[in-house]
Amino acid sequence: MATLVLTVIGDDHAGLVKELSAVIADHGGNWETSRMAHLAGKFAGIVMITVTDENTAALIRDLAPLEEQGLLDITAELAIAPAPSEGTRLTLELIGLDQPGIVRQISDALAVRNVNIEELETETAAAPMDGGTLFKARAVLGLPEGLSVDELTDTLEELAVQLMVDIEVAEPPV
Repeated sequence: MATLVLTVIGDDHAGLVKELSAVIADHGGNWETSRMAHLAGKFAGIVMITVTDENTAALIRDLAPLEEQGLLDITAELAIAPAPSEGTRLTLELIGLDQPGIVRQISDALAVRNVNIEELETETAAAPMDGGTLFKARAVLGLPEGLSVDELTDTLEELAVQLMVDIEVAEPPV
């Protein structure tokens, strides 16, 4: 079995997922995991599928008409499954007034400590009281061997003070 990761983007309209899923199903592919969203008039997503080795090339070839019809721009990558993570995993929740550079500063602090950002979701929303804009982020983090949860938490708390945001770090739900 082959594992493919597809990235897709196109002008949002009804039927995009139907068209994509039909090509996958027609080749015996299994839609495993996906994250998709409507963002500023675009429909964007990432999808992990599995398909038999024999059907992989045909599936990739038959995605081309979706691009030629202008429905979606699609990139297909053959994935190599990494070994399961055995290290500590944490969730990070952040909320504060929106400002340029929040993601950059948080991701820099994590990268310096070799922390892997396994998932990241962000959004902005109107602040309920003062009329400003709130920035919210949720991440799943994989800690490298040798980095303690306390050490990472201390680093993130210092950064939260500098950025004037609230950050909570916790064990992910089971």
